[in-house]
Amino acid sequence: MRGNKFAVVLGAVALSVCVGCSSPVPQPQAPPPQIPKITPPTKPSRVPVMVDRPLPDDCELVVPAEVMNAALGQELPGEPRIIIGIKEPSIGKTGKIDCYYGIPEKRGLDDAKIVIGLSTYVDELTARTRVTESVEAERQGGAKITEVDVGKQKGTLIEGKDEQLLIGSLGKSTFVVRNRNNFLPQARLTAVLPVLAQQAMTPPV
Repeated sequence: MRGNKFAVVLGAVALSVCVGCSSPVPQPQAPPPQIPKITPPTKPSRVPVMVDRPLPDDCELVVPAEVMNAALGQELPGEPRIIIGIKEPSIGKTGKIDCYYGIPEKRGLDDAKIVIGLSTYVDELTARTRVTESVEAERQGGAKITEVDVGKQKGTLIEGKDEQLLIGSLGKSTFVVRNRNNFLPQARLTAVLPVLAQQAMTPPV
């Protein structure tokens, strides 16, 4: 009997120890809340698409100041000035504008750094002929003549002593971009003038 009582006591002690040692089952933790990733909207860059466009009535519609400054890598002084030409039926010209960029304060058109001219003609053949005649005249005067890409079109870079220009036609329109007073160095002509010509023949959205 004594042995049985001892066994019962040991069993009770073991049970109490076992109960005291039991630990609660850990509960699974909830996953951390997901923070949505916000991607700032990006403004798509628009590639200029050249078309045979009507003549603009504002230089901002030819080459905007911000586009001009970005192409040049610097901010030009003054405000662009526009000169609206007259029709010349004798050569088939139906309209003309010239935009003068980079005129310092209290200075005249002759002090412009960049001049962009657009003209329209009665038909495509007349427009092409006018460009061909202009290029040939410059060649005869000793200028260097080089064909360059203007977007998906072709143009002609004319390098004279005091002025360099890029000229070309598209449909019934012609374009010319002039680098006045050697403003741009020769090494940058093919990088800048075609960009300005392409923009000049691209209507705003």
